[in-house]
Amino acid sequence: KSGLDPGGAWHAWGMACLKAGNLSSAREKFNRCLKPPMDLNQLNHGSRLVQDVIQYLESTVKPILIADDDYFATLRELEATLRTRSLSLEVMCEGKIQHNSYYQECLFYLHSYGTNLAIISFYMRHDCMREALLHLLNKESPSEVFIEGIFIPSYESGKLHMLENLLEYIDPGLESWGVYLIAACKYLQRKNYYHILYELQQFMKDHVRAAMTCIRFFTHGAKSYTELGGKQTWLLKIKDHLKVYLQEVSRSAGRKKMAFTFRKKMSATDVSRHINTVDLQMEVTKFLHQCESSGTSQMTGSSLPTLFGNNNMKMDVACKVMLEGKNIEEGFGIAFRVLQDFQLEATEVYSKVAKQLVKQQKYSEIRQLLKCVSESGVAAKNDGDNIILNCLNEFKNIPAEDLDNLIQDMDSDENKIQAYVMCNKLRSAYLVSVRQEKTRAVQLVQHVRQLAENSGDDVVKAICTQWL
Repeated sequence: KSGLDPGGAWHAWGMACLKAGNLSSAREKFNRCLKPPMDLNQLNHGSRLVQDVIQYLESTVKPILIADDDYFATLRELEATLRTRSLSLEVMCEGKIQHNSYYQECLFYLHSYGTNLAIISFYMRHDCMREALLHLLNKESPSEVFIEGIFIPSYESGKLHMLENLLEYIDPGLESWGVYLIAACKYLQRKNYYHILYELQQFMKDHVRAAMTCIRFFTHGAKSYTELGGKQTWLLKIKDHLKVYLQEVSRSAGRKKMAFTFRKKMSATDVSRHINTVDLQMEVTKFLHQCESSGTSQMTGSSLPTLFGNNNMKMDVACKVMLEGKNIEEGFGIAFRVLQDFQLEATEVYSKVAKQLVKQQKYSEIRQLLKCVSESGVAAKNDGDNIILNCLNEFKNIPAEDLDNLIQDMDSDENKIQAYVMCNKLRSAYLVSVRQEKTRAVQLVQHVRQLAENSGDDVVKAICTQWL
């Protein structure tokens, strides 16, 4: 008469019937006020009213798990069992749910008015993981429901292995779980739970991604190559994963195409290249670990370069290897392989090393570097000269004798003249200029005279003028 919403009254009446143990009457009352959700896949447990019903029903049941359950059943429960017909549910859970009318009542309300997440969470709460998984598959629920309802509760309660076993039992190829497993991996990566991620990738036999996770374990947080020396088992694991992947690829190549839909694919060439990178990183790690242990290491950088980074980082590795040995020659072989394997800009790396040697005042080492470069067999004609020219920006710090020795080591006279000019050694530039072929000599001497005039060097200007 007063036009008020009767929903609250029906709900209170239904709850009263429940408490009185009149389950069929409660269903009838709730039918008038409860509605199924618009979207069964929404990430919540349905309306507050449904949750209240489930909460009450669950609290009523004493969790007795012994075989002689029946002897301990309350009178109210026995009454209810007599009054309600047993429900024919799509999935029947082994154990207590199957034999208990109150649990069956919960499932009736959940299936009629609850979300998929609520149903799955109910199964998980009562150790019916298999039923939770089957419900997820049957309803084709999105991966968020899997993460929220099954995956997080599983790893938080230490039941990840149990979950993995069930996934495999339901679908040995794991194909129907692909979307869910990839979503779980992304979730773990966002949370930085890399140990659980690695465990899951191994279960998925996703060897390429597992290898990538091992790279992170190897590089992450290391401040020195001594630390990396202690993490070399991760490098072996990377190789193992990649080799197993290669075997699987070659096995499946013979048969008709395998549907590895969710596992990361990679060409055999790329995998072989990555294995080579790991081998080289092992050599680098052993070498630099040794250098740090014997105290020859001098470079301290904010980040630790490895061959798993970009090209700039790989170039840093090559520099580090050359600079941290007892001398340039000791690390040159490994550095040279790094430059060759990754097709890096060699001259740029050599110049970087030479500049560091100038800072460390190791001028004889620069000459040894030039010797190694020329003997490497792939250096271009002017590589050595360019390395010296790049160093001469620092010429003010180089003692005169060492500076002369470096310039004398240059192959091309033209480059020597350029070097002398850079260092304001105009007399030496003049002496090399006059040794050139006549026409070229005239041009060079005129240039030196002009520079002498600009810098107010009257002696060199007079000599040039006299020769001209």
